[in-house]
Amino acid sequence: MRQQLADEIATALRARIMSGELRPGDRIRLEEVASQLGVSITPVREALLHLRGEDMVELEPRKGYVVAPLSRQDIRDVFQLQGDIAGELAARVAARITDGQTAQLTAMNRTLARTRTADSIETLEFDFHRAVNRIAEARKLSWFLHTATRYTPARFYSSDAGWLAGMREDHEALLAAFAAHDQDAARAAMTRHFTDGADRLVKHLDGLGIWS
Repeated sequence: MRQQLADEIATALRARIMSGELRPGDRIRLEEVASQLGVSITPVREALLHLRGEDMVELEPRKGYVVAPLSRQDIRDVFQLQGDIAGELAARVAARITDGQTAQLTAMNRTLARTRTADSIETLEFDFHRAVNRIAEARKLSWFLHTATRYTPARFYSSDAGWLAGMREDHEALLAAFAAHDQDAARAAMTRHFTDGADRLVKHLDGLGIWS
């Protein structure tokens, strides 16, 4: 239970860092985070140890934990990695998907398209991509993608009208590629889905003056 709590805290802090709420060089005070999240200091400390291992935070003498440097290229690298893995999975799905599975994904996408609340969008978007990845039957590759997507600040995207419109277009293109068993088109649509996310996040962080 304590490890699960530490993981949840790490997820929350990771999202705050990636969305620019916490900036490179900002000090992270254990007591403040614990108070904000309504937890004790122990799981916060464990979460920060984990994030230090990911190079998301650094431990500085007499200062404590601070947010590690994060460049525009870091953002693009993370999302390119996500896109490359997700694109390969999508190509494999296009090669093997059945009509029944295509119909199931289409139904899921219609439900997602009608959804308006951020929480529901995040949940349904996750479920859609998980269903896609399961069809690929590539457990290890899917695990690597899941690990890489931890660095995606989901709330930033689910609240962005431009990203939502792009998501719907990408999903439609992906489903069309699946129906046609077009591996190249499926790979391109899925990769674009992630690289577009990088462009939007970099623009958002530029607007916040993260790198000024």
